[in-house]
Amino acid sequence: MNVRRNAPAGDRYGRDVLGGDWKAPRGGRATPIEADTGLVVEDVETGWCGAVVAVEKAGGMQVVHLEDRRGRVKGFPLGPGFLVDGRPVVLTAPAARRKADLAAARKASSRTASGSVAAPRTPARVARASRLFVEGRHDAELVEKVWGDDLRVEGVVVEMLDGVDDLAALIRDFAPTPTRRMGVLVDHLVPGTKEWRIVEEARRVRPYADDVCIVGHPYVDVWQSVRPERLGLEAWPVIERGTSWKHGILAHLGWPHRTQADVAQGWKRILGTVRTYADLQPELLGRVEELIDFVTVGGAGGSDA
Repeated sequence: MNVRRNAPAGDRYGRDVLGGDWKAPRGGRATPIEADTGLVVEDVETGWCGAVVAVEKAGGMQVVHLEDRRGRVKGFPLGPGFLVDGRPVVLTAPAARRKADLAAARKASSRTASGSVAAPRTPARVARASRLFVEGRHDAELVEKVWGDDLRVEGVVVEMLDGVDDLAALIRDFAPTPTRRMGVLVDHLVPGTKEWRIVEEARRVRPYADDVCIVGHPYVDVWQSVRPERLGLEAWPVIERGTSWKHGILAHLGWPHRTQADVAQGWKRILGTVRTYADLQPELLGRVEELIDFVTVGGAGGSDA
């Protein structure tokens, strides 16, 4: 029997064409690699090429942010679907990042989302007579997500307002007292606005002025109180007059925006990026903390019968 000419010395039959990983793609199988800062990678699906600038959790998943040569940053789900020097890779969280996340998780377990020290588990407290009022469902959901644990410990109930046009009448109806205080959070409280004039009038309602605290943030909508970086933005975009602000924001983000259901889903995605108080703008943080202090100090600890 003749030995094949292309067979290496000592191998009578040459290489087995079915030997090895014959199903592997032409570029080779993807290998795991840590997404360290500065690593240059390419997203296979979009062709976006850039250096890793951050790895973080957003919307329940881990995201890697890539900065291209023009300084633009775009986020992608961490995992498969990337190339490094033309070779397929699976991006994984850096070891240092995983250790930091673990340490942060351990530390966070002893604190609430607002940064307060978590209180030991105790039976639910009877609700205080004092109340916090906020404009709309989205405001209430954001306050609940960040300050909910604190409010339950203090026995403070949050109630929604359908706007503040009748704020003075609401104060008269609630009839606050030193043991039944009223805190109100107002959107877009900026000098010269309609909201500013309404609040100035409401603050003069007698004899309740000393037992009412009305504060506000400067944002058109509470959505803006979420740090734009959480959504991959450098800043919240300016929406031109005549366009619904929320619809304009969703359109800018490239999300569905035509129906009210789209708006509700968009807010759900935005709210999902908020993990703790650190994901919110200080203009909102300070005002909510001020209201909580106001309705829980001194004689404002009475409970509903």
